[in-house]
Amino acid sequence: MNVLRPRAVLESLRPYPAERTPVDLDLADNVNLWGMPPAAVRALTDPDAPRPSAYPPADPMELRVALADYAGVRPEQVVTGCGSDDVIDGALRAFAAPGDRVACCSPTFSMLSHFARVNDLVPVQVPFLPDGGLNVGGLLAAGAEITYVCAPNNPTGAVVSAGALAELLSSARGLVLVDEAYGEFSGASAVPWLQGTRNLLVTRTLSKAFGMAGLRVGYGLAAPEVVRALELVRGPYRVNTLALRAAVAALREDLGWVRRHVLLAVESRERLVPALRRLGLAPLPSAANFVCIPVPDPARVGAALLERGIRVRVLPGVAGGAIRVGVGPWEAMERLLEALGEALR
Repeated sequence: MNVLRPRAVLESLRPYPAERTPVDLDLADNVNLWGMPPAAVRALTDPDAPRPSAYPPADPMELRVALADYAGVRPEQVVTGCGSDDVIDGALRAFAAPGDRVACCSPTFSMLSHFARVNDLVPVQVPFLPDGGLNVGGLLAAGAEITYVCAPNNPTGAVVSAGALAELLSSARGLVLVDEAYGEFSGASAVPWLQGTRNLLVTRTLSKAFGMAGLRVGYGLAAPEVVRALELVRGPYRVNTLALRAAVAALREDLGWVRRHVLLAVESRERLVPALRRLGLAPLPSAANFVCIPVPDPARVGAALLERGIRVRVLPGVAGGAIRVGVGPWEAMERLLEALGEALR
């Protein structure tokens, strides 16, 4: 009798932890706690909106043009996906063969190593420098076909210096993938390096600053030949009909709303850090819309916060044990601070 068995590597992998028990205040996913741009809401509720009984465009040119205008590139430099992780997964399949290496500094976006292993690649994790900076020497020494950089880094919030990125782009042997899921909150971007650079892919998302996490719209920016390779591996219809309509509306009509709420998130972050210090904590420097906070016994602290209706991301292996909290309206941050003070006592 034949026995169906999945590939051996899957036996050592675990599903992405996505706890969805309802809570009053969810700070675990770093989404936009102010909601979605009003133009996107109108696009979804418009009675004349396209019906999802038909396929969306195989090549969503209207979205590509809107994203190109927003990012300051040409439409042929844009590829779209079902979230930026879809683009990252496609890049690993397009630019590395089974057995090749994918290098990153660790800790970073947890799905990067998962995607590497599922695609029969070898993840090589290099520690960050003691000051939290990118370990360019270690990344280059890995000799990887793909080098991944999260900027700002998730889960620590650390920035990537322009000098480190320049050295990496000039010396890396293969594709340099810069994940800018939280880029709007940092005020810096690798996109200007696309001018004259062929080995760079910048991935972004509308899940964070644009408040559209549930619609799963991501994109990549790269040289046209990189985009063409990604289009070959991703398949058609990666952005659904309603998400496409909402994304174009937000990009065309409501960038002012997006930018105002990015500033509000940064203001909350900058108020939250000194308040955490007054609780005796030492939050890591962050350029994102979240703060990573080393705490004693993070599992206990996370559970205590959950009892008070607040979910955070528990990170036992980061900075000796930490929690990560998304930032949002100050009223929500005040509630977090009160609950965190109680949990620590």
